[in-house]
Amino acid sequence: MAMAMASSLSVLLLLCLAAPSSAQLSPRFYARSCPRAQAIIRRGVAAAVRSERRMGASLLRLHFHDCFVQGCDASILLSDTATFTGEQGAGPNAGSIRGMNVIDNIKAQVEAVCTQTVSCADILAVAARDSVVALGGPSWTVPLGRRDSTTASLSLANSDLPPPSFDVANLTANFAAKGLSVTDMVALSGAHTIGQAQCQNFRDRLYNETNIDTAFATSLRANCPRPTGSGDSSLAPLDTTTPNAFDNAYYRNLMSQKGLLHSDQVLINDGRTAGLVRTYSSASAQFNRDFRAAMVSMGNISPLTGTQGQVRLSCSRVN
Repeated sequence: MAMAMASSLSVLLLLCLAAPSSAQLSPRFYARSCPRAQAIIRRGVAAAVRSERRMGASLLRLHFHDCFVQGCDASILLSDTATFTGEQGAGPNAGSIRGMNVIDNIKAQVEAVCTQTVSCADILAVAARDSVVALGGPSWTVPLGRRDSTTASLSLANSDLPPPSFDVANLTANFAAKGLSVTDMVALSGAHTIGQAQCQNFRDRLYNETNIDTAFATSLRANCPRPTGSGDSSLAPLDTTTPNAFDNAYYRNLMSQKGLLHSDQVLINDGRTAGLVRTYSSASAQFNRDFRAAMVSMGNISPLTGTQGQVRLSCSRVN
């Protein structure tokens, strides 16, 4: 009897110890521990976007590039040191990810109110939502409770982030590997209704593809000449119609062969995704609904919870 009770207590103890690390995210995770956190993040994002409209797209992209590499754990925010190599120097990130300073400023404000309570991963997730809202897009409830990684992966950043050269089959497989559906993929591609891309990412499309509006291509070639290395970092808006407003114009652009990236334009040229593009181009409410759902799903990619990881005091380095 005593042995049975001891065994039961041991099992119960193991279950209690295991429970936190498998805990589910919850919108009310900080309701008691840091009730002001979301308001602080919202104000910080709003101020950053007022100062520079493009920052909204940069913060949204930062969350995406975080989640697609070992999950939504703020690994992308870890800076390189003499003994540590992070993800910021990876091909898809080098010279293009922005907004880390905005996240650092918000983190400092949150830390002043709630010391070592709110993770950088959660700040990224909320900042992405607030960036969309600041640019006129939909809002959604962000599940919270992520913790921050103590590691990063340069190799995964180079392999897991989809490049602009991908076709629909590659994109579908890439998103499926993260547990995201074709609908999620097409809806999340709509994030390209804001932001800009570098010439080196759309040069091949300008000079080597035929499914592109002639006047659109001509207008871009002046700042993106054919020779590699010339104007590589020159920028062009991903949505030429309303580049600083979160709306469904991106999909209308695809229907007019005015997608900036190859990975954008292929969505209207493939039967697996063309229907969704046409739907979103004329039904902004449907796009908003699917985008909200897709962002929640993306934010649920392999989060660290409970006793996993840590809550970093500084987003750029481990404690």
